[in-house]
Amino acid sequence: MKLWGLAAAVAVAVMIAGAAEARDQIRIVGSSTVFPFATAVAERFGRGTPFKTPVVESTGSGSGLKLFCAGLGVPHPDITNASRRIKRSEVERCRDNGVGEITEVKIGYDGIVIANARTEVRIALTLRQLFLVLAKDVPADEDGAELIPNPYKTWKDVDAALPDKAIEVLGPPPTSGTRDAFVERAMEKGCKTFPAIKAMRRTDRISYQAICHAIREDGAFVEAGENDVLIVQKLIANPNAYGIFGFSFLDQNLDKIQGNLVNGILPEFETISEGSYPISRSMYFYIKNAHADVIPGVADYVAEFTSEKAWGPDGYLADKGLIPLSDEERARSRTDAMGLLPLAM
Repeated sequence: MKLWGLAAAVAVAVMIAGAAEARDQIRIVGSSTVFPFATAVAERFGRGTPFKTPVVESTGSGSGLKLFCAGLGVPHPDITNASRRIKRSEVERCRDNGVGEITEVKIGYDGIVIANARTEVRIALTLRQLFLVLAKDVPADEDGAELIPNPYKTWKDVDAALPDKAIEVLGPPPTSGTRDAFVERAMEKGCKTFPAIKAMRRTDRISYQAICHAIREDGAFVEAGENDVLIVQKLIANPNAYGIFGFSFLDQNLDKIQGNLVNGILPEFETISEGSYPISRSMYFYIKNAHADVIPGVADYVAEFTSEKAWGPDGYLADKGLIPLSDEERARSRTDAMGLLPLAM
């Protein structure tokens, strides 16, 4: 191990070996978007191997990485799922807490959808409109030099072509990787269509991000927690509401809800895999290398997840909405995962 001396490595191995005696079941935390994929793998793994079915918790990407990086041993998870890439600050937190080597496994792609009940009219949004609907402060003019608290109460207030009904959007909390990806890939892209704000990116990046990433807090946007299934249920019950969540939840409920167009593109398997849908992202899980050889079944779970029968184009995860990596990417990611190649960041 590059980061520790031999004596420290032996001490860690002894501690984790003791953990294995106290815990003979893999513990996985993290992203609500990756949760259904990890759960499907865990169930197959539990049925098809001598190991216990792993415990999978939906905590959100940020909270999952916080739990994962808190330390080694029984109280701490072995694997964390993430709907965004780990941040440098999180890697440093891991190292500060003795979690010196982790392996990153990229598993596939996902799109973030703006969905509503299938009984309602499908709408077409631009990223600029999406920013104006949800931003805490919005430009008072076309240039964006002056900002005002978001005055828009209805969708039609933003654009006459949009519905004449109150803005009500259910979405993820700040701890969610979906929230992080949404503000970066949707809100910020819409925000910088205003010239004065775009120019600020070069001169005052902190203020630029504060403007582009801040979501309104006046009740038009409702934080619905880490349970995306609950958002789907609320959309079905409330036809006036819209929801923000991962494509897999749309794909599994197409008889009840629909995705709306963003920049003229529908969120579909093909548009996300080819990158034409504008709010697309990669998904990951992270392995705590110090746990891999001593917590029973970690290597076998990783082998199941990265098998073609699971994450391949015709695998059972594709049936649940996973957008697969290319053949080359899958081969590279599988090699890194099975070799426990430490993340370099």
